[in-house]
Amino acid sequence: MRPEGPVKVGILISGRGSNMQSLVAASQGPASAYQIALVASDKPDAAGLAWAAERGLATFALSPKGIGKPAYEAAIDQALREAGVEVIALAGYMRLLSGEFVRRWQGRILNIHPSLLPLYKGLDTHARAIEAGDAKAGCSVHIVTEQLDDGEVLGQAEVPILPDDDATALAARVLVEEHRLYPQVLTEFVRR
Repeated sequence: MRPEGPVKVGILISGRGSNMQSLVAASQGPASAYQIALVASDKPDAAGLAWAAERGLATFALSPKGIGKPAYEAAIDQALREAGVEVIALAGYMRLLSGEFVRRWQGRILNIHPSLLPLYKGLDTHARAIEAGDAKAGCSVHIVTEQLDDGEVLGQAEVPILPDDDATALAARVLVEEHRLYPQVLTEFVRR
């Protein structure tokens, strides 16, 4: 049985960490269901890492270049476990996790994806939705499995695709919804 109190969350990022920032903001209240135990990145110069460190959050950075994926994932796994992480939130983490890593954290890794899954798994989701003539786009929070963007969808938010939208404009509107949706779904998930 786990101890009482907020669930410890580790966030993996690769860039500026705007979704990480929304998760951190939502964890600040005294009644929050989760706390951020670690922010980790595969890019030591990621802007989001500097942002997290400036706010006193524990950070970990390691590039997989030169050490290979197994050693890199072993180091990330160790850092997460040493921080007491119970749930991992991928927030703009642009690296595919190995099946072995996913199995070790089975059912405890969440990801936010910028499409209405099961549509448009992978990259270029906004351009693909526009090219398909879709009336709406959005984002999904899902459980990470060994298959790309394929786990159980825990929550979605929609935005209309406007006639003059390009991928950049659509992405900006979807991102607003990502920042709202992810903390809400993570909170619901850790309270299960």
